Amino acid sequence: MARVSQAHLDARRRQILDGARRCFTRNGFHATSMQDVFQETGLSAGAVYRYFRGKDELITAVADEAFEWMRDAFESATREAPLRPLGEVIGGVLSRALEEQARRAGVDRPSAFAELIVQVWSETLRNKQLAATLHAGYDRMRGMWGEVVRAYQEAGHLRADVPTDDVVRTLMALTQGFIVQRALFKDVDSAILRNGLHALMAADGSGRRAP
Repeated sequence: MARVSQAHLDARRRQILDGARRCFTRNGFHATSMQDVFQETGLSAGAVYRYFRGKDELITAVADEAFEWMRDAFESATREAPLRPLGEVIGGVLSRALEEQARRAGVDRPSAFAELIVQVWSETLRNKQLAATLHAGYDRMRGMWGEVVRAYQEAGHLRADVPTDDVVRTLMALTQGFIVQRALFKDVDSAILRNGLHALMAADGSGRRAP
């Protein structure tokens, strides 16, 4: 029997993950059955189960890729800091990430990837393995964002007397809230996040424009 190449194995795994992501994006985690995945991918049960033991493993794999894509998108922000206003960097990177991942999922709704992310967050409340993946990804994101925020602090664009991690966690909370709004209300544009951050960073505690 001819030996199956690693390239073939990787392509088959990619086929399964892409099909599962389309199902999850379209119908949600709990409304998607393994039979749906078989039909979406055109593969037999045996072919799919060779790579994934069940739906929970598929969910974890799809979620891990989603976290990785978001990390990659925001890692690019380190190359833009502090040359551009922070609000423009975050708003632009987030918008590109959501639109690109919706395209990869094979859907024409920019909100689709945001919907998938929100599903992942809710699923972590019951899935310990997925929760561990989320926590690890969150810690890596905090590290990358820390580099971005320190660059703005050192350039004098952000207050340096506030702990870097406090600023990081606040910015991450804002972007997570934006993702939730995009998932729930569909037409929320990243310009809102960009403009809001610009206004908040341009004023001191009295509401006056900061020097």
